[in-house]
Amino acid sequence: MPNRETAVADTRRRIIESAVSLFSEGGYNGTGTRDIARGANINEATIFRHFPHKRELYIAALESELQKVRLRGDLLGEVADAPDGRAALASTYKLIRSALAENRLLRLLQFCSLELGKEIDPLLRKYLRELIEVITGYLQPWIDNGQLQCGNAKIVVLTFVAIVLNYNSVFSVFSEVTPELATTLDVHADISGVFTTTT
Repeated sequence: MPNRETAVADTRRRIIESAVSLFSEGGYNGTGTRDIARGANINEATIFRHFPHKRELYIAALESELQKVRLRGDLLGEVADAPDGRAALASTYKLIRSALAENRLLRLLQFCSLELGKEIDPLLRKYLRELIEVITGYLQPWIDNGQLQCGNAKIVVLTFVAIVLNYNSVFSVFSEVTPELATTLDVHADISGVFTTTT
């Protein structure tokens, strides 16, 4: 029989997993604690022993998904070893998409930004700052050697993060077909003028 601490940790994990699943579908206002309890196979009162307020559970659900964000070393290598600036930029975009591609995380981030506003900023900085700084460091040499025409690699990275965060929701609303990554990247690069022009 598991000890009390293990049982408490397991219950907390099940509550958070149920909350992530439901909050990512309905947001804070569209999700009830009764439904979360049902999904965790516990009674509703147990939730409030772990999370005195529903808002705390909402933030814990987001944090649990943010903790899973990882950079793939092979894709970082592709940025560093790309044959040219365009390939480096494409690899940067691919790297960001792979790190943030979990649909539940993307939906939670969208709901939380609408429902909690700036309250989630410290959490985002805590879990995404290092990711942004590392990717910026890998992209900066392509700006320094003149293959990308922009003064700030971090702005490029943040722009790609914003595109990834909103990509699926925007295209699912306004387009019958979601374009391929390369098409989206080419359009962005063309309108931003980020590549050097060859004469």
